[in-house]
Amino acid sequence: MKKTLILLCFVVTGNLIAQEVIQGKVLIDSIYSKNLENDFNENPTRAVSIYLPPNYDQSDTRYPVIYFLHGFLNDNSLMNYMKDLFDYAIAEKKINPFILVVPDQKTTYDGSFYSNTGVFGNWEDFTALDLVSHMDKNYRTLAKAGSRGITGHSMGGYGALKIAMKHPDIFETVYALSPGALTIVREYGPNSDTYVEFSKMKTIEDLSKSYFGKVIMAFGRSWSPNPSKPPFYFDLPFEYKNQELVANPEVLEKWYAQMPVHMIDVYLENLKKLRAIKLDWGRNAGERFTIQCKMFSQRLENVGITHFSEEYIGTHTNNIYTKDGRIPQQMLPFFDYYLDFEQ
Repeated sequence: MKKTLILLCFVVTGNLIAQEVIQGKVLIDSIYSKNLENDFNENPTRAVSIYLPPNYDQSDTRYPVIYFLHGFLNDNSLMNYMKDLFDYAIAEKKINPFILVVPDQKTTYDGSFYSNTGVFGNWEDFTALDLVSHMDKNYRTLAKAGSRGITGHSMGGYGALKIAMKHPDIFETVYALSPGALTIVREYGPNSDTYVEFSKMKTIEDLSKSYFGKVIMAFGRSWSPNPSKPPFYFDLPFEYKNQELVANPEVLEKWYAQMPVHMIDVYLENLKKLRAIKLDWGRNAGERFTIQCKMFSQRLENVGITHFSEEYIGTHTNNIYTKDGRIPQQMLPFFDYYLDFEQ
C-alpha cells in the first residue's frame, strides 16, 4: 500500500511538472504605425497579442511565426480563447513550438478588412510590413517567408487570403478559416434588402442598429472611401433611389479589386509562388459563406492553383476554438507540415 501511494504521488507530481513545462505565455505589445495615421480618429497605435511557446525564455531557439487575423467586431483579445489550444497542440505534438501573433484591427467601424484605404489607414501595409518587421526585430523569429504563415477567421480569413495573394515574398503559407467577403453574394448583393435598408439610414446611430448595415459601412470605408461624403464617408456600389436600385459600376469595380474571387487573375503569378493554400467552412454557416468559399475554390481549381478546401459539419463559429475544433486539429497541423522550422 505504501509503495502504491508513493508511486501515485510520483505520477501526480510528474503530471503537474509536465503541465508546467508545456505552458507558453502571452504578451501584450503595441505598435505605432505611420501607415495608420489618418484624420478620422482611428488609433495608429495598435495592441498586439503574442503567444510565445514553452521555454522561450530559456533558449536561444528561433521560431516560425503564425499571424492570426481576427474577425469583424473582434480584436486582439481573441488570444484569450486560443492560448490553451496552443499549449495543448504543442504538448500533443500536433505542431512544433511556434510563435503566434494577433494584431488589433478593430476600428471605429468595427473592422479594417485588412485593407489600404488611403483615408482611414493602410491596414494591409500595417499587417504585412510594420507588424512583421516589428516581430522580426523584437522577437526570436525565423525571419523568412517560408517560416511565416498567415491565417484568420471570417474577416480574418478574408484578410489572410488577400494578403497572402499580394505578398508571397512575406508569407508563403495561408489557411483561411470560414473566410467572408470573397465576393458579393446574398446579403451583400443587389437582390437583398440591405441597400434598401441602408437608404433609410441617415446617421451613424441609425447604422449601428443593423448588422449588415455595419458590414456595408466597413466594406465601403475599406474599399471605396470618400472623405467628402459625410456622415458615412464612402461610396456604395448599389444605391436605392426613387424606388429603384441603381448600380455604380465604378464603385463596384473598386470592391471587386479587393475581393479574392476577383483578384485571382491579377495575382495569378503570386498565387503560384505560395507553398500551400487552404480554406475551410462550416456546412451550416449560411449561404453567403458556403457559396463564396466554393466559388473561390472552384476558381482556383480552374486556373490550376493547387490548394486544399474543406466543408465540415458546423456553423460559422462552432467547431473552431475548441480542443476538438479546427484550430488545433486542422489549422496548426497544416502549418506544422508546411512551415519551415529549420534554424
